[in-house]
Amino acid sequence: MAETAATPPESLPELIATRDWDALRGILAPIADQDIARVVPELPSEEREHLFAHLLGRERAANVFSYLPTELQGQVLEALTDEDKARLVGELHYDDAAALLDELPDEHTELLMDMLPVADQQVLQALLTYPEDSVGRLMTPEFVAVRPEWTVGRALDHVREQHDAGETVNTVFVTDEGGVLRGMVGLRELLLGHPWSKVEELAADDVVRIGTDEDQEEAARVIRHYDVEVLPVVDAEGMLRGIVTVDDILDVVEEETTEDFHKLGSMSAVGLSLNRASAGLLYRKRIGWLIVLVVVNILSGTAIALFEAAIETVVALVFFLPLVIASGGNAGAQSSTLMVRALATGDVQARDWLRLLGKEAAVSAALGATLGIGVMGAGSWLGGPDVGFAVAISMLLVVVLASMFGMLLPFALNRFGLDPASASAPLITSVVDVFGILVYFSVATVLLL
Repeated sequence: MAETAATPPESLPELIATRDWDALRGILAPIADQDIARVVPELPSEEREHLFAHLLGRERAANVFSYLPTELQGQVLEALTDEDKARLVGELHYDDAAALLDELPDEHTELLMDMLPVADQQVLQALLTYPEDSVGRLMTPEFVAVRPEWTVGRALDHVREQHDAGETVNTVFVTDEGGVLRGMVGLRELLLGHPWSKVEELAADDVVRIGTDEDQEEAARVIRHYDVEVLPVVDAEGMLRGIVTVDDILDVVEEETTEDFHKLGSMSAVGLSLNRASAGLLYRKRIGWLIVLVVVNILSGTAIALFEAAIETVVALVFFLPLVIASGGNAGAQSSTLMVRALATGDVQARDWLRLLGKEAAVSAALGATLGIGVMGAGSWLGGPDVGFAVAISMLLVVVLASMFGMLLPFALNRFGLDPASASAPLITSVVDVFGILVYFSVATVLLL
């Protein structure tokens, strides 16, 4: 512990630069794999090669490598010899190796696959055949399974023999001879059970499971809802094909949350750390949505031009235009954000839209009335009672319509198989600007002209 405290991970780049390999091996020994991975981006390419090829043992090099971002994993592999590449990838858990191969260019993937043993190639190819973002692509086929008719003693012997083959042995799965999932039993129950008892006497048969083709976000929801540490993955026939663990789900949640934040800001997912993303990449990810929003805002200018006569007659209307449409945009963005989050967490389902529409109508009417009463006095002071009344009615209608639009858009996107997070605040605001202008000046025309 004292050595760890005296050698913080931040100092590793300087130490590796000395190239005192024997001393470095001793320094690295007590430092956590995650902490070593954290400083790898700061190392020059040649020193990364020495780190993974010489300083770390085979198993530890794979552990450190698995904590690196995917794009950095590709850079590390480029610096290694073919022999070291095959050794490193071969030590990875199958799910980590599949995730890496999935992100690499096809030619690199083929080269790496050819370097691996045939058995590993077959497993990885099977994982990569599952749809992108599916549970099958995320799972690891490394698990320990026992038979229901086995004794506890025999099951424990099997667990000891196969502990390296499973990513976790805290949960042992029970399958029949055909590989169909029949139950699961905790390692604690096996250890405390009588050696001559049958496994089926201890196993729970009401096992929470998920299909290979289900979305990864659904796996996160199931694990969170049922509070399980490991989730078995089965195919259409009920055969146990793999498992998903909590650490896998944490990566999915982080990735999906980051993607949703990007979409809520009206930009494509960057897919890289912001520190490592180039200016050109950031430009390409942001410009598309900005162009769309510019086009929508051109419609706002066109809508204003349609009411030029009303503006010339009652100039005071212009004073309250930004206030009314901004309030509508804010209300719509609030409603949209609530629905996007509720859909993402499973708090609401697509079938709930009608019930929520009624609730949102009541809430938005109350919000609009409150804001309308608030601006009525200012409108009356600057333009007279008629203008104040027109502004108040406009505020009520715009807030209600914007809130309803903001609530319904995520449901509509979800209905057509699109990500509800695409209902971003800038998009909601820009669309609301257009019909907010139309509503505001239409009300003013009816009441004042």
